[in-house]
Amino acid sequence: MKLSLKRLSGRSMTGGLDLAEAPTPPSPRSAARKTALVSLALVLAIIGALAGGYYFAMRPVTLKIAVGPANSDDLKVVQALTQAFTQTKGHVRLRPLQTDGATASADALAAGKADLAIVRGDVDVPKNAQAVATLRKNVVVMWSVPGKGKKKGAKTTKITKIAQLAGHRVGVVGRTQANVNLLKVILQQYGVDPAKVDIVQFPANEAAEAIRTQKVDAYLAAGPVNSKITSDAIAASAKDGGTPTFLAIDSADAIAQNHPVYEASEIPAGTYGGSPPRPDDEVKTISFSHHIVARKGVSDTTIASFTRQLFAVRQQLVTEFPLAAKIETPDTDKDAVIPAHPGAAAFVDGEEKTFLDKYSDYIWWSLMALSAMGSIGAWFAGYLKKDERNSNSHLRERLLDMISAARKSETTEELDQMQAEADDILRDTLRCFDHGAIEEAALTAFNITLDQFHVAVADRKAVLSSLPQGLQRAGAQFRAAGNA
Repeated sequence: MKLSLKRLSGRSMTGGLDLAEAPTPPSPRSAARKTALVSLALVLAIIGALAGGYYFAMRPVTLKIAVGPANSDDLKVVQALTQAFTQTKGHVRLRPLQTDGATASADALAAGKADLAIVRGDVDVPKNAQAVATLRKNVVVMWSVPGKGKKKGAKTTKITKIAQLAGHRVGVVGRTQANVNLLKVILQQYGVDPAKVDIVQFPANEAAEAIRTQKVDAYLAAGPVNSKITSDAIAASAKDGGTPTFLAIDSADAIAQNHPVYEASEIPAGTYGGSPPRPDDEVKTISFSHHIVARKGVSDTTIASFTRQLFAVRQQLVTEFPLAAKIETPDTDKDAVIPAHPGAAAFVDGEEKTFLDKYSDYIWWSLMALSAMGSIGAWFAGYLKKDERNSNSHLRERLLDMISAARKSETTEELDQMQAEADDILRDTLRCFDHGAIEEAALTAFNITLDQFHVAVADRKAVLSSLPQGLQRAGAQFRAAGNA
């Protein structure tokens, strides 16, 4: 519907009042423009909210990872992962938190000081820890060297079995108490009282030099199969005492059965080089894992992203850190020693959710809430304008009454007064439309009524102008007397 203001203004001028001299009423289209702008603003607000939610969900997250000790392979691998995650601009970034070792890292995770940690599977794993990946597997290597532990001229006893270690000195590579506890587990399996064994510990980074100066009968080292520290320790121990004898842990299966953190394993022949090869045949032993664990409270989405990034960059690290090729997915079975984090399990099982999968319900409910709020807002706005709408409805009824009055008017002065009143009604109606109190359909009905009023006024003025002036005055006087 188009309301012609020129047409209405022309008819008003016929009654003696020029609308151009009055304040220009607001355009009827301004209400539609305001509605369009409000709708556009609402759409932009929704888009902005969705964009903000997406940015909030996808912004980089930094996780603190506890790892140690200094100069260890674990720390070097974590530092390489930190750089790789930054270079690939992944969703998850790492911040290494250096500790004194696996036990200290586990304590940091338990205290909430770290989000991730590198821990040994055979230490006390915090209750709030959940497995994300297996960083590497370590094997236990035990060997003896004839004559190393005896004084000059004393009778030497060749140690070929673990059960013969009672009354002897055993050197343990590494300062961690976990390695001592590991030795005690093995001794107890073979009926050897740990109190009857003299245990000496060597710093891992000084093992070769320490072994040359110590007099011990047997040694224990724990590390990757191809560990340089273990290989150097074996070479140092054999330099003055002949060929080392590797002590097989034949009861590995029984130990694994009694202590689920350990697994039965083997050391392949020739693993530690030498001629003849060391060992000269496959040796049965036990192994345990170093795990990357996450604090239980860390978001499933964040851990799933970390796990995905970890295995995506794993091959990039193999050249510098061959051990990176040994990174494995966690055990997702329900009876796993360390339960898998739900985020890591989702990645491993291929059940990782996309952004829409995770947030579609929130988006849908948000849109429904916005729609409901818009409807409630529109109803409330209409309710507030009820009085204005009712007032304008009464004015339209007044305009209808003025049509009948105009057809019976006896003077042009009365018609001019009604025309002026119609102009006020027009101004009020346009203002109501501009405020949104009435709709376009109501404005159309008003336009039709106003047209009829102008026609009635024009017709009546034409009739009055055709009558003699005296007759007009007489008719007016007669009408006034009749009203009296």
